[in-house]
Amino acid sequence: MPHARAPQLSRRSLLTAGGALGLGALLTACGSGDSSGSGTSSGTSGPWTFKDDRGTTVRTDSTPRNIVAFTGTAAALHDYGIEVKGVFGPTRTKDGKPDVQAGSLDIGKLTSLGNTFGKFNVEKYAALSPELLVSSMFIKDALWYVPEESKDKILKLAPSVGLMVAHASLPEPLRRHAELAESLGADLRAKKVTDARARFERAAAAVREAAESNPGIKVLAGSGSADLFYVSTPAPSADLRYFKELGVDVVVPDKPDKQGFFESLSWENADRYEADVILLDNRTSALQPEALTSKPTWNKLPAVKAGQVVPRVTEPIFSYAACAPILEDLAKVIRDAKKVS
Repeated sequence: MPHARAPQLSRRSLLTAGGALGLGALLTACGSGDSSGSGTSSGTSGPWTFKDDRGTTVRTDSTPRNIVAFTGTAAALHDYGIEVKGVFGPTRTKDGKPDVQAGSLDIGKLTSLGNTFGKFNVEKYAALSPELLVSSMFIKDALWYVPEESKDKILKLAPSVGLMVAHASLPEPLRRHAELAESLGADLRAKKVTDARARFERAAAAVREAAESNPGIKVLAGSGSADLFYVSTPAPSADLRYFKELGVDVVVPDKPDKQGFFESLSWENADRYEADVILLDNRTSALQPEALTSKPTWNKLPAVKAGQVVPRVTEPIFSYAACAPILEDLAKVIRDAKKVS
């Protein structure tokens, strides 16, 4: 989901597309491999281990409590009752409100180490006495929002865990985030958690039913910047891949970028793909519908003229509680959509 902002590709370009994921700049952070089980913990005392998606097995003398995480990862852990001390990544908007990626976090209680890509205050991080750093990975061994230029200093201060959130269907990163939360002390049998999972499963069934009852609706996942319109590729995007598995006809771009996350189109060519519904990147780094009205090609798109443009949670918070509403909204969109392309 590389593409935090949108313009180039390399590291910075991954951020924008969201399916085009949104990797604005790809950060890397590696760990040393090891073998072991997925995760174990004795609760409040005793050794803790967790094997992450780099193949690295993290071992500590006790379950980490001073946790620092990428904002979206922290929001997922929060949904399981696991709190962090600090976050890095989009947390506050320019007007001070919680960013969409903060989920239900109480951002006023958290130390922010950096709100934008490439910003990570190492001194603040050290002052938190971190026992564990956790982040997503869109590319193996690349910890999202951990800057390449300072990653060596950062990773020396505490063990790190990377969870892969790309090139797999949505249920897989959901499972892995739940496993990490459980290893850190979450009760996956708690009613709040089981209710959220049941809601997610009902919502998935609703999407499948909607796709079957209203066939032929083409859905395009896009993200807008000043110069380019990004069309996301379903295969590497956990959400879009799952939507396709549920029967949604998601547009697949012909010429994706080198990493395969999205195709970059000039605004003159923004109508390259037919679509009845546009799922538009809802991140603060991407242009929203009101800002896109100045683009003539945008205004001419059938989905835009039909009013069938809806927000896309481009970087999902990987908890059942956060993802169930995404599927519920999608089911309604597909049920109500009219064929306009």
